[in-house]
Amino acid sequence: MTELLRPAAEWELQSMIAKLAAQKRRVEVVGHGALRNAGRVARSDIVLSTAGLKGVTLYEPTEIVMSARSGTPVYEIEAILAARGQMLAFEPVDLGPATGAPGGALSIGGVFATNFSGSRRILAGSARDNLLGVRAVNGRGELFKSGGRVMKNVTGLDIARGLTGSWGTLAVMTEVTFKVAPLPQTMLTLAYTGLPDDLAIEALTATMATPLEVSGAVHLPKGCAARLKQPKLKGIDQPVTLLRLETFSTAIEARKEKLKAALKVYGTPIELDAEETWSLWSEFRTLSVMPFSTETSLWRISTLPTKAAEIVFAIEKFMDSTAFYDWAGALIWLEVPAAADAGAADVRRAVSVRGGHATLIRAQPEVRASVDVFEPLKPEIERLTRGVKSAFDPDGLLNRGRMYANL
Repeated sequence: MTELLRPAAEWELQSMIAKLAAQKRRVEVVGHGALRNAGRVARSDIVLSTAGLKGVTLYEPTEIVMSARSGTPVYEIEAILAARGQMLAFEPVDLGPATGAPGGALSIGGVFATNFSGSRRILAGSARDNLLGVRAVNGRGELFKSGGRVMKNVTGLDIARGLTGSWGTLAVMTEVTFKVAPLPQTMLTLAYTGLPDDLAIEALTATMATPLEVSGAVHLPKGCAARLKQPKLKGIDQPVTLLRLETFSTAIEARKEKLKAALKVYGTPIELDAEETWSLWSEFRTLSVMPFSTETSLWRISTLPTKAAEIVFAIEKFMDSTAFYDWAGALIWLEVPAAADAGAADVRRAVSVRGGHATLIRAQPEVRASVDVFEPLKPEIERLTRGVKSAFDPDGLLNRGRMYANL
């Protein structure tokens, strides 16, 4: 039976890791389990959970900054922010439902450990862009701090942002400090129907070239659009292309009319008000428009928007797929039939030819253990990666094999 360690304080976590480092015992680092079924399976016989490290330690609404312990659930943070009319601008994505984990189990440490960001990233930046500082314990059991409470406080190597996206392979975060943002005064969505993938991406990229500050640009082919729960869009047997505007009440109508004029060649949109918009875009934060089946595997593909439809079309030559385009096409969530390699050969070929990278998010554990889950490293990048890993975790104790087989 796997041993579970659950420290309730930073000093306790530090003591545990120092002891494990002395024993050279490998550790799987988790939060509440929302991301445990994503990525490779870590090789360890001990699970270290940060779920006990909870609570907001600093919140200054006027300075739009917050600090929270790494195990604090995101929904608790968002409730505190909403009460003061604020939010996490980068709209974190909860992959728990997509990977078979409990919904709502996403921790703020998990958000920054993976750097997964939602639809508003195109306007507000990624999780990494909103991180100001971090406290963490490395593989030697040493506590360190990087960054602070303001943006312009870094000289030399920005370790805090370097930890973002490292999936717990370098250090265990104990506390993160990040920017927050005011909730928009109002919002609306324009939904265009019937556009094929290539024309939809053309419309989305044209929109992003305007000064209208669109905060969401999504395209759903028919299969995904059929899963929408929003009443105005439910039951539409066509692809749906969605654009979100968020601004002051006095400016929203003028921006809407300008956007409609810029896209008039693509038809007349269905309009959703603020309440309908909030409900609709919440669906994308859990990827509920995807099938979620044990008979499929889920990929996350990042590419140039202009290449997105081409990549999906190339993959569809070899297998059935369901695609959900976000970030005006720069991000593709792609579900393909389950297979011994989760379709890796065909997916990576299609992506490599056109540019970008692909990450396998969901597949059976034996599949995730046998294929490259993350984009294979070039030799020079692998050398740098090994050097960084050695500096933070010389004995390879933390999440060994979580990202790459031998790291």
